[in-house]
Amino acid sequence: MTQTLKLRTILSALPGAVRLAARLLDPVKAHLQTGNHTVQLRLRDGSLSRHITFRNGKITAGWGRHPAPDAEIVFMDSATALKMLQPKTDYAFLIDALKNFKITQTGDDAVLLWFGQLVDTINTASMKRGTRMPDGTMRYTNLTNGGPLFVYVKDGKILRTTPIDLAEDDAESWTLEARGRSFTPRRQATLSPHALGMKSQVYSDKRILYPMKRVDWDPNGERNPQNRGKSGYERISWDEAFDLVASEIRRMKTEYGPGAIAAAPPAHHQWGNLNYWLSALLRFSNLIGATRVEFSPISWEGWYWGATHHFGNSIRLGLPGFYGTVQDCLDHAEQIVFWGSDPETTNGIYAGFEGTERRLWAKELGIEFIHIDPHKTATAQLLGGTWVPVRPGTDAALAIAIMHEWMVTGSYDKDYVASRTTGFDEWEAYVLGREDGVPKTPEWQEEETGVPAHVARALAKQWAGKKTYLAAGGLGAGFGGPCRGGGGAQWARAMVMLMAMQGWGKPGINFGNLQMGAPQDYNFYFPGYADGGISGDVVNSASVMHNYVRMPHIVTINPVKQAIPRQRLADAIVTGKAEGYYWDGFSAEGQFVKMEYPRPGFSPVHMYYRYGASSLGTVPGSNRMVEAYRHESLETVVTQAIWMENEAKFADIILPACTSFERDDISESANCAGYIHHNQSQLNHRVIVMQHKAIEPLGESKSDYQIFAGILTRLGMGAMFTEGGCSDLTWCKRIFESTDLADKISWKAFLKKGYYIVPTPADHAAQEVDMRWFAEGRTKNLPEPNPLPAVYSQGFGQGLGTQSGKFEFVPGSLKRLGDLDPARPAVNRYMRPPDTTTRAADSPWPLQLITAHPRYSFHTQSDGKNSAVNEIADHRVLVDGHRYWIVRMNPEDAAARGVADGELVKVHNDRGAVLCAARVTPLMARGVIGSWESCAEYDPVDTPDGPVDRGGCLNLLTPARTMSRMADGITPNSCLIQITRWADVNATEEAAA
Repeated sequence: MTQTLKLRTILSALPGAVRLAARLLDPVKAHLQTGNHTVQLRLRDGSLSRHITFRNGKITAGWGRHPAPDAEIVFMDSATALKMLQPKTDYAFLIDALKNFKITQTGDDAVLLWFGQLVDTINTASMKRGTRMPDGTMRYTNLTNGGPLFVYVKDGKILRTTPIDLAEDDAESWTLEARGRSFTPRRQATLSPHALGMKSQVYSDKRILYPMKRVDWDPNGERNPQNRGKSGYERISWDEAFDLVASEIRRMKTEYGPGAIAAAPPAHHQWGNLNYWLSALLRFSNLIGATRVEFSPISWEGWYWGATHHFGNSIRLGLPGFYGTVQDCLDHAEQIVFWGSDPETTNGIYAGFEGTERRLWAKELGIEFIHIDPHKTATAQLLGGTWVPVRPGTDAALAIAIMHEWMVTGSYDKDYVASRTTGFDEWEAYVLGREDGVPKTPEWQEEETGVPAHVARALAKQWAGKKTYLAAGGLGAGFGGPCRGGGGAQWARAMVMLMAMQGWGKPGINFGNLQMGAPQDYNFYFPGYADGGISGDVVNSASVMHNYVRMPHIVTINPVKQAIPRQRLADAIVTGKAEGYYWDGFSAEGQFVKMEYPRPGFSPVHMYYRYGASSLGTVPGSNRMVEAYRHESLETVVTQAIWMENEAKFADIILPACTSFERDDISESANCAGYIHHNQSQLNHRVIVMQHKAIEPLGESKSDYQIFAGILTRLGMGAMFTEGGCSDLTWCKRIFESTDLADKISWKAFLKKGYYIVPTPADHAAQEVDMRWFAEGRTKNLPEPNPLPAVYSQGFGQGLGTQSGKFEFVPGSLKRLGDLDPARPAVNRYMRPPDTTTRAADSPWPLQLITAHPRYSFHTQSDGKNSAVNEIADHRVLVDGHRYWIVRMNPEDAAARGVADGELVKVHNDRGAVLCAARVTPLMARGVIGSWESCAEYDPVDTPDGPVDRGGCLNLLTPARTMSRMADGITPNSCLIQITRWADVNATEEAAA
């Protein structure tokens, strides 16, 4: 049979095959009812042509060329058509054929998309998700930012969610032997508190269920930007919403030119490799061409802008790895110093309480604990040990004084320093005072830090006498802590210098708090969210490293080369200009590259497309964003969101996205890929999850992917965005087939069960310990996100990625920077950061506010929404029918202001005011007010002294400044405030009236 005859036979049978599918599969039948179109398939030379007409669910077909089809698919030849029409799509072939015009698609893009979706529905409608349980419920699986869970559904409603308990047929758990004891983890995936509250968030009364338009925003008339955040909304249809957004995109590009649209992600969004911002949003914004709102490594500030210069690892944001550290710590460490590290509050990042189990093992083994923090944290309360309160922002002074003691007593690893480091003499000259005449003694640091000299001296002695693990930040290095203040780079630099002086990488001497470093199979490939998902972006995601070469899909390139630093978005809109520095994981010097807005030849921003969770609670100085939203230059604001929370209220058009429980996605717990390579080592088991669509989307909400497809269809790019009509589920299958998972379990079995546990290697106890290779002078043999041979001066894998190949006490990269960034000198001199309590004696703002990552929410995602999380008494306090954000204060500070526990207080400075509930506790150091960042509510009330937010958005008060001139990290913990009893404020106002 010739190829042309084969093709004629297939085209002849095609209408009948669709009719049969419609009889057998209700989704196919339903889709046919939505379209009245004629689609033509033909060869380019016209020798064969078949048109198929769909009318009210009926199908007719004919041979020969139709005079006016709604859409047409033209094949170069019979061979191309046969390959295209085979049952299993070869996406590499398809993309090549479309790119090189072996296949052309013409006509109405909406019709082409509809036809592609018909084929997709035929392929996916028979796929079965979930497991039927004995009580008649269906058990599905899903993944949150706080761990994986089972979702039990009956009659289309979620009944409950629970942690995933491992089954007998799942991979065996590992066992570690340490100091004569055996340790095996619980066979359960644990969840953080916010993950346990997801059901209440799905059914929250704050859900946005329908597309809406601001009542006084007229795209053809008055837009009234001054009323954003005040106006009400009217419900509109999806057709109107898609038409409005597409029309505004087209107008921006036509009227203003490239750059007029800015697309911005949130701090984080619902989990998944498909609907995450680095996937679907990036694909969408590249296709429309948008000014990027550039991320910086928030939560890692001091490490990226400081520590990386001493030892390399820029591709890991200046963090060390944690390979083998659980085994090494339990085997050899004698104490752990938790410095600004509270993993029991943060659950690491994206994890549950599996690190807790390992820390309790350490306690059983007699490992001692020291906690350096202004707050006696949940970790300190659980584990016990010594608490050393320190003034926020001054931590580097304490660290330098400890190093001073080691120098004068000779209690540091001299052989390691001599053979593995450079610049120690110059560093020693500063610390001992030979450079400036000021020895950095424990007495010197006392005035700065508030830590008594004898405590600092005892701490130095005990540290030098014990094999010590240093937990500097939530993960053991990175993720919050003192790195998020004005002295953050100084502190992170001092942390790696401390470890270098004690022999970093030797047995029992490393970074970590047992949150990271569990034994796992790190060679098993499954993509994390930074791998780019379906974005096709090989520039602004980690896609090019793994994902793109494994899963053929269309490359998307953003032709707009203009960018705005996320922290300066408000400045860009209000003042028309902004500048900052890129973060670049490929070299330490990459962070010295300046970005300026507007870029020559590009338009200023006039349309803002906001996606996902709100960031008024996560961006310092966020009072500036309120002004920006109401600025006359911002003509259109689109928000694509799940809940009506703070920033959604400033939109002109609101597009309702559904939760991850109402759409399909696929991902791995805690796997964020390039941002924190092998971050899933926090978990005791690698858990890959099919994020089942457990219920239908509430109201008219849609998945993010479907929303983007709807807009792009109006712009003639729907078929390109979806690659011929791929649904969420089809993309999940494509992602599945690109991974090592496809060699272990069938798609059918995975889709039904919903999760897979990656087996741990049999030789897990022999896994290499991070930095051991360096301490022993061997070639590096640990995994890298992407090998960068050029960063090695001594040969690939020989030494560290620094100029000398050694740990540099005085970094060559910062020496070359010279005096361009005076607050970040090559010698890590202590400089008192701005807005610290040591400068507040005569200030109207005598208290220092620190806002750590929240315990019961993941950034803004789980706060507010009238969810179960809001009812936790340690998260918000119910006063007169309203739930207020909590601030913690020392009893002496409270007494001086007449504040009692549970009372409402006005937290204020010259940037704004926030109404909170006071929690009076001796667990907070004097002069320091402790709270959480990432409030999701913004609820200003007018007072004679100006607006006061009763939602709890403390980032209204934090400074917008950066760490230094060229270190573009945020500094929210360098924030001075005053606290006043709200009752006193009211009394004063009544008297004035």
